[in-house]
Amino acid sequence: MANKLEYHVRDFIENGRDFVLARIVATRGSSPRKEDSILLMDDQGTFFGTVGGGKVEAETEIKCREIFEEKNTDGRVYHFDLCMEEGALDMACGGEADILISYIRGTDPGDVLDCFVNYDTAYLFGGGHVSLALEPVLRHVGFDTVVIDDRAEYANDERFPQAVKCVVVDSFANAFDGIECDENSYIVIVTRGHAGDLDVLREALKQKRAYVGMIGSRKKIGTLYDILKSEGVTQEELDKVYSPIGENIYAETPEEIGVSIAAELIKVRAGHGTR
Repeated sequence: MANKLEYHVRDFIENGRDFVLARIVATRGSSPRKEDSILLMDDQGTFFGTVGGGKVEAETEIKCREIFEEKNTDGRVYHFDLCMEEGALDMACGGEADILISYIRGTDPGDVLDCFVNYDTAYLFGGGHVSLALEPVLRHVGFDTVVIDDRAEYANDERFPQAVKCVVVDSFANAFDGIECDENSYIVIVTRGHAGDLDVLREALKQKRAYVGMIGSRKKIGTLYDILKSEGVTQEELDKVYSPIGENIYAETPEEIGVSIAAELIKVRAGHGTR
């Protein structure tokens, strides 16, 4: 499965369009974006993606235009010092970033698609109110999103037009059919009921993943955990589940719950998870 930036790159290549790719290749300190974050510029000067926003992004965009004019296919690494010191970019985050900017010929792109090996995908099991609020938030903070439900009216391109994919399954017991999770997969369990949550969690615990979280009260969670333990699942395995899901911001509405879940995924992605 490709992310949105990879789709753009594949489209450029298929249509023989030249473009510029800027990729963070090293960071130190509190850089606003992690390594392998990507910014694209097409042959019309339109940008896609981000390498951190603010001045670092503005400077990167300038360099992208210069590289496009030079048609420098070898690429060039630019060092950005984000400290609030003379000669730096006067940003408060205090980190450093090295960004490789390369001109890519659409007719001879080389191995540019290798840049998209590692990307973060959030699998939203359940297409109800919480996912409807959560999905766009996750996209805006850099996750690809896949929505899975056993009801076609809740997992479709009209309801989630910018999700990478919507999947309708015959049962949540088969929710992972056709899905290959890896260490960049974030599993969010928000089906419409206890039975669906249990089915998904049972299979989620067997998957490679960066994160698995399940919505629900502590009473419900305890009940489902007892069932899984009776089936042989260990407490150690269950302790790796983020449940109740989301950062504790006293969320009540689907929109607030969506924000709390997104915050938790951001925290885990940044290496500060608690499981």
